[in-house]
Amino acid sequence: MVCLGNICRSPLAEGILKSKVDPDKVQVDSAGTGGWHVGERPDPRSIAIARKMGLDITDQRGRKFSTYDFEQYDHIFVMDNSNYRDVVRLANDDSDRAKVKMILNEIFPGENVDVPDPYYGGDQGFENVYNMLDEACEKIVSWL
Repeated sequence: MVCLGNICRSPLAEGILKSKVDPDKVQVDSAGTGGWHVGERPDPRSIAIARKMGLDITDQRGRKFSTYDFEQYDHIFVMDNSNYRDVVRLANDDSDRAKVKMILNEIFPGENVDVPDPYYGGDQGFENVYNMLDEACEKIVSWL
């Protein structure tokens, strides 16, 4: 799961998907395309909405996406078109590029809809993002 800073959207997506899969069979992680928040916890509003929905994401720490992630993961879900471009630029080959997918294409196939960044919005924005990601993660689990 990849967003810009790895404190709002991707930590929520990581927590949601982790809650829906068998951790012995599926490894889920998140990262940001930027390194501003490396080592930091998710945004308090992401933590709060996750907690409200029964998830604890407080053990997550921000990290920056790297080319190693292409070796480590079979699927790389990005939150928006900007993240998509940034991650694809780091790909070594077509195989790496094929791993990168817009997460909301799971519920809006082929539309390349962005998950809105709730950072500058209010609490309702975080809840809206949570609901979008939860629906997308349900779809991912259905084909995993």
